[in-house]
Amino acid sequence: MCLNVVRSTILGMGMAVPPKVLTNHDLEKMVETSDAWITERTGIKERHILEDGENISQYAIKASKEALERAGISPEDLNLIICATVTPDYLIPSLAVLVQEGLGASRAGAFDLSATCSGFVYALSIADQFVKVNPECKVLVLGAEALSRKTNWQDRSICVLLGDGAGAAVVGKSPKPSQKGIIDFILGADGSQWPLLTLKGGGSAFPPFDDRLPKEEYYIKMQGREVFKFATRVMERLALELLERNGFSKEDLDLLVPHQANLRIIEYLRDRLNLPKEKVFVNIDKYGNTSAASIPIALYEAEKKGGLKEGDLVLLVAFGGGFTFGGVLLRW
Repeated sequence: MCLNVVRSTILGMGMAVPPKVLTNHDLEKMVETSDAWITERTGIKERHILEDGENISQYAIKASKEALERAGISPEDLNLIICATVTPDYLIPSLAVLVQEGLGASRAGAFDLSATCSGFVYALSIADQFVKVNPECKVLVLGAEALSRKTNWQDRSICVLLGDGAGAAVVGKSPKPSQKGIIDFILGADGSQWPLLTLKGGGSAFPPFDDRLPKEEYYIKMQGREVFKFATRVMERLALELLERNGFSKEDLDLLVPHQANLRIIEYLRDRLNLPKEKVFVNIDKYGNTSAASIPIALYEAEKKGGLKEGDLVLLVAFGGGFTFGGVLLRW
């Protein structure tokens, strides 16, 4: 018996970042650091930062509008909006609801997803399942972060890394399931590592203005060396497992799009997988680490720059605080 295979695919993408750029030279005036130090250790030259009076929702909406336009989908056609973020405008309402209202997507359900830097991969895998259950379903998947609002600008170990931005993708049924769409994904977590990357203040354990917690704990804190060890190990394992269990080799891969956390992590992964530079997309120099927005921004730019063509085998891999991690293998 012949069965019709349903596979989801990305129908259109969009991105938006604040116009304000914070360079390494700007940071030299704010904290004891230098352009050379930051570049050597992270690969970052600049990042985009929200200005006073701006919120990340406006950039999430802007990225979503572009993704819908490029997909040829109207807001009323959306069935679901999933927004991966750890820095929404408010705790209530969710960022996804603000996007829904901003788009006029009155028929769409909407919720936020908190998986830090792995958020877009998690959200994309959920969208994939919705489309497989209901092939007519159209899902808007977002990664949107305002990390500058959770940054201690006196902590040079973290303030040089982070940036703001949003990336969006419309996911729907693939018109060519044998040639285009999501092939497989892996999601994972290791909660035992949670102390390595934290933002303790502001939740229900330590509400705002709680005197029990030092002021520094209301900002993102990270043990960089240990995070590096975990990230390199888990992303290599994700990449190899996704390729091998689907019958592919490293040589079959056309493009690797990793989470843009640190250039050293990306280069270590490239070396371990023995991939040429042209097969690994990097834009961390322009945006820094934008957490859940990192992969959709990178994927958007890879397509715009001509680094992707129809039928390319693409691998997305990410890790983030928690720790969470995940990968998606797809045909473009």
